[in-house]
Order: sequence, then structure tokens, then C-alpha cells
Amino acid sequence: MSRLAASIGLAFALALGLGGGEVAAQAQSDGQLTVAFDVSIALTFLDPAETPGIGVPFVFLYALHDALMKPLPGNDMAPCLAASWKESADGLVYEFKLREGLKFHNGDPFTAEDVKFSFPRYRGASANLLHDRVKAVDIVDPYRIRFVLHTPWPDFLVFYATPATGAASIVPKKYIEKVGEEGFRRQPVGLGPYRFARMTPGVELVLEANEQYWRKRPSVKRVVIKSVPDRTTRLAMLKAGEADIAYVSQGVGEQIVGHAPIYGRNWEGHPCCSNIRASDPTFTRPPTSPPPLPSAAT
Repeated sequence: MSRLAASIGLAFALALGLGGGEVAAQAQSDGQLTVAFDVSIALTFLDPAETPGIGVPFVFLYALHDALMKPLPGNDMAPCLAASWKESADGLVYEFKLREGLKFHNGDPFTAEDVKFSFPRYRGASANLLHDRVKAVDIVDPYRIRFVLHTPWPDFLVFYATPATGAASIVPKKYIEKVGEEGFRRQPVGLGPYRFARMTPGVELVLEANEQYWRKRPSVKRVVIKSVPDRTTRLAMLKAGEADIAYVSQGVGEQIVGHAPIYGRNWEGHPCCSNIRASDPTFTRPPTSPPPLPSAAT
């Protein structure tokens, strides 16, 4: 299974707030879930504008930020910050109706101004393609916005609103204008289920639950993502109870292994989640005992 699929699988769990009564059945008693991650954690992973077109950053983007729409279990283009959208008959205009009453982690209200600001700021994968194809981004009212294309482009939403890019993730205009790009880099603010708490680049990222998250309040109050490049060490952390979830390479593929069911549901049917393996393969009940972990030698 691809690295992108593995990353988005964990990202789904974070995007949905690791909710459900059965989540993290064997996580630490203080409400913390620890993830042993297999790469060094970079500051650029926390900014949707820097998305390089690989799966790794989406683990962090789904946790910290939200997008107009994005893949979620059961829907490859689920409405998120955009409650609905429509395409004009000539294929030149995409109009999005935004959810009202949402606030960024710092309390700033979410409006169409933030959507318009976020689009030209995006400089990640396929940025030139997106910017060249879009003629204008027009604010109709505080909660309606239109993207006007130069010519019809049937793949607009494929590039704008899927993990092909991070362009549909929205950042706070007023906050960035106040603190600057460097300030946002040090203290990112988003609309996601988890807020930034602290980070040691390359070592550890700590996220805390956003109690005001519009979709569902996270049941896991703290997520600690540790950079652990060595596979044997990640497995040892799982066995010792120092980590609840870990990435484990399996040949050319990736798996997420853990001692706790994620979100208490079966995601096997979703193409981006079929590689997630937890202690209960049906994701429907807490395990009675941890599953056997892969051998460090394989």
C-alpha cells in the first residue's frame, strides 16, 4: 500500500477527532495518544501552502487545518468548510457556500476572506497549474465565494480539493497579516480538530484538542507525534506501551499498527484506509489483548 494511503489513513483518524467511545482503548490514562512516526517532522508539514504532493504532511494538515472539502471515510470529496458547492453549466465557475459561525484556533472568525487569501498564498505541488487556470476568486458575500476559470477544466476539483495538493486547506488571513509568515511558521493556527501546542523540529509535535471543532469534539485530548526513524525502535515502543500507533514498513508498502481501534469503525472499504491495521480488524470493539506485532527483522 502506498505511503500516501498510509498517511491519509492516520490523517482520517485525526481529522475526525479520534472520536467514538472505543477510541484509544489502551491509550494513556491522561487522554494522550502517542504516535511513533517514521520520518523527521518538519515545520513545513504544518503549513498547507507548502504541501509537496506526498502523503506525509497530510497527517498534520488533517489534524491542524480544515479544507473546503477533502476525502473522508465513505466520501472521496466530503463537504467540510464548504457546506455545498455548484459548477456553472459552462464549466467556468465554481461557487462554494461556506459554513457559518466557525472560528480559527485563535478565535478569528472564518469567512470568504480567508478562502480568497489562502488560494494565492498556496505554493506547493501544482501551484502554478492551479494559479494559471484560475482567472479570479470573487467574494460574493462573507460566506459565498466563486472561483472563475479561464477555460473549462473538469479536473479543477481533483487538483484543488484532494490530496493532489493542499490548496483547499484554509488559513487565517488576519492572523498571518498580524504575525507574518515567520510567526505563522512558529505558531500555526487552523480550523482543525487539534491545535498546535508545541514542537521540537525533527523530534516531537504536541497537539491539543480543539474543543470548539465544528464536526465533533475530539475525545483524545492530546496527541503526541514522535519522530522515530528506526523501525526496530518504533516496534519496541509499541511493545513497551510507549506508543499507541506506529508506522511499520511492509516491503514496498506501509501499515499503521497499534494497540487501539481508530474511531471505532470499519474503514476497510475506503481505498485510502484499507491498509490501516489495528488490534481489532473490524474497529468495532476494544481488544482483549494486544495483537502480535511484526518482527523487527521483517
